[in-house]
Amino acid sequence: MLMIRTIVRPEKAHEVMQALLDAGYPAITKISVVGRGKQRGLRVGDVVYDELPKEMLFTVVPDADKDFVVQAILDSAKSQGEGKFGDGKIFISAVEDVYTISSGLQESEPTLAAAKEA
Repeated sequence: MLMIRTIVRPEKAHEVMQALLDAGYPAITKISVVGRGKQRGLRVGDVVYDELPKEMLFTVVPDADKDFVVQAILDSAKSQGEGKFGDGKIFISAVEDVYTISSGLQESEPTLAAAKEA
């Protein structure tokens, strides 16, 4: 299993969440965050905004679905045309275990895949 963390522009968060839902991945956690990337924030005249608002989306998917999910995110998060600085980042890391709190049961990749199909 993999956790895919995506940081996107606030105005793109709904599009990304809808794209993942349409692709069969409804389970998403969203957090409002601030930060800056390589561009070191935004300069407007003499004022520098170095903490820009972003949305961070988390989802866990089976390893085999990584490329499909990443492409859905890229297609929905990119600004028109070639994209722009500040469109965001995607971070992928391994997930060792997943437990459902209400039941205490440990989930597995087949369980996550079945949830996607439901």
